[in-house]
Amino acid sequence: MNELLAGMLLKGLVRSLPEEKRTLCEYILNIEDTLAQQAATPEHFISLLIEHAPHKQAAAHFGCSYGEILKRMREIEEELDHQLHTRLSKAKWMNCTCATRRKKEETNNKTALYLFMI
Repeated sequence: MNELLAGMLLKGLVRSLPEEKRTLCEYILNIEDTLAQQAATPEHFISLLIEHAPHKQAAAHFGCSYGEILKRMREIEEELDHQLHTRLSKAKWMNCTCATRRKKEETNNKTALYLFMI
């Protein structure tokens, strides 16, 4: 599975969460995305995560304990993982190359068009 497509599916799943779960998840993911953009290397990203502690920031922001935020996020991540696997198991690639060709002589063209169906 293409990482880009999996990422798009995951974003859609996050948007479909109930408001309370979605707000928490988006808050943490936005911090992590910002840190990822600042990081020069994977190691730098890890050090930024440790330094900025997105889950601790979320605990302060939402008025919960750090442990409660971790517990909620684990539950949300498990739910998203289950939904993602369910969708991916139903997903199919459809070859639509023939539908896009206008002339018979184009059949030797090496361009192909695939449609990802969920």
